[in-house]
Parts: sequence; C-alpha cells; structure tokens
Amino acid sequence: MIFITLFLEFAGLSFMAFGGATALLPELHRVTVDHHHWLDDATFTHLYAIAQAAPGPNVLVATLIGWEVAGLGGALAATLGLCLPMSVLIYGLVNHWERYSGQRWQQAIRLGVAPLAVGLVLSGATLIAQAADFHGGAWAIVLVTVVLNLRYPALHPLWLMAAGAVVGLSGGL
Repeated sequence: MIFITLFLEFAGLSFMAFGGATALLPELHRVTVDHHHWLDDATFTHLYAIAQAAPGPNVLVATLIGWEVAGLGGALAATLGLCLPMSVLIYGLVNHWERYSGQRWQQAIRLGVAPLAVGLVLSGATLIAQAADFHGGAWAIVLVTVVLNLRYPALHPLWLMAAGAVVGLSGGL
C-alpha cells in the first residue's frame, strides 16, 4: 500500500534530517524520483520551490510530495513519516542529553553535526540547481545572490527575490 511505503521511506529519512528537510533533498530526490519513480525532476523541483515559497517549515516539501504521490493520505503519511520518528526519539533522549552537558563526547557530536548539516544543505542546493536545468543567466543570479547575502546580511531576502523576478520577467535568463 502506497501510504505505508511513503511513511516508511520518509521515516527512514527522518533520522538523517540534520539541518532540516532541505538537507534531505538529495536523498528525497533519490527515493521519490530515481527509486520509486513517483515524480520526475521537474515536478520534484517545482514542489520544492512551492514549499520554499510558502510560509512555514521546510518540511512542507514532504507534505507536497506525499500529496502529489497519493493525495491527502499521502500528504499525511509523508509528513508523519518525516516528523514523528525523530520527534519521539528526541523527546525520549532530551533529558539524558542535558544530564551529560559538557562531556567531551557530547561536544564532539555538536562539533561534527554542524559541518555535516552545512554539507547536506549545500548538496541539496546543488541537486535543485541541476534538476532546474540552470543556464548562464540563472547561475549569474545565484552568484550575485550569494555575494549580496554574504556582503549585506541585513538585506532582506524579498529584495533579492524581487530582483530575480524582474530579471526573469525581462527575459534575462
């Protein structure tokens, strides 16, 4: 049954979500596009873009994938699969984690998880760029956005989104 398969696939992914759902993009793509063939590259990319445009958590991408694959039941199965297992595990471990605060092994875990999350998020961004079939103009927008975002951290992202929309509407891509 598709609902059980969705739940189990996304439940397995929940244990890798260091950095949030965005960090899971390469594996989400592998599972939904390459392995099960539930989606194609374009649909996957569009669902990710919609999830990013909507207010709320990045986990919306799982909900949208589930919806696309199997309607409302699929949306619930994918969302619960991605959120429930790790939430239950963290709830059970949080008191134990605090008890060992400051231990060397705990500090080592904290130091190791941060670069892991960054690497997973970067690989997810690369996957979306490849699936979107970027050309020269799109890569220029990516580069300008990164430079401006790093140089002017107070610059609101909506200004960058508006500039990208203007370039797209003008046919500059």
